Amino acid sequence: MTENQTPKTARNRVALITGANKGIGFHIARALGSEGHTVLIGARSPERGEQAAASLREEGLDARFLHLDVTDEALVAAAATRVGDEFGKLDVLVNNAGIALADGDWNTSELTVATARKVFETNVIGVVSVTNAFLPLIRKADAGRIVNVSSEVGSLGFMTGDHEFAAMQGGAYGASKSALNMLTVSWSKELAPTGVKINAMTPGYTATDLNGNRGWRKPEDAARAAVKLALLPEDGPNGGFFQEGNEYFATEVVPW
Repeated sequence: MTENQTPKTARNRVALITGANKGIGFHIARALGSEGHTVLIGARSPERGEQAAASLREEGLDARFLHLDVTDEALVAAAATRVGDEFGKLDVLVNNAGIALADGDWNTSELTVATARKVFETNVIGVVSVTNAFLPLIRKADAGRIVNVSSEVGSLGFMTGDHEFAAMQGGAYGASKSALNMLTVSWSKELAPTGVKINAMTPGYTATDLNGNRGWRKPEDAARAAVKLALLPEDGPNGGFFQEGNEYFATEVVPW
């Protein structure tokens, strides 16, 4: 954040998206910016983060880079302090940052402890770190919303079903998303009395750097479910798992 940025106002809605310098996170930021939010581009790389924010500003959106590495507790704490000092609250948090790693031929028996630890550090512990650090600011919003970007690979119902993807091994990535889903449910119980809503979503098989751009969905399409959950009305769901459309399931609700 720089000194020449627009001043805060009490009416501003502020959204933070982690891992927002590219892919699905970038398109979530673009969509929320188009809805009038000030969007904070959470990214590890100052160069790539600022480039992403600058490109959105060129589209007329209020986008600002926020230095954030979900695996660095000190950096997370500093980012939360910065947002609190400038805005005093956070309306939307989208936990989008994630990694998918495996060893050998992606067999679970080949998975090393080092790889599993690295995946969980980002996809699970990083979400705990960021969410709990920013939760005091989210509680101060009129209608705080938290969206966890999960995956159908983290759905036990999906991975034990009768379809082509059920044959794949979820490995550390799938296990991390299952853990993220449980955390979503757990937070939802605590936050239910406060009006803050937290939900998980799957973007579907999307072409991003995470999967070598092999997916058939476009990132801008995959972002829709997250944006919808970020903009939930007061009577919207809390503690659910959703998709956009019906790519794998008959409804927008994804089985756990």
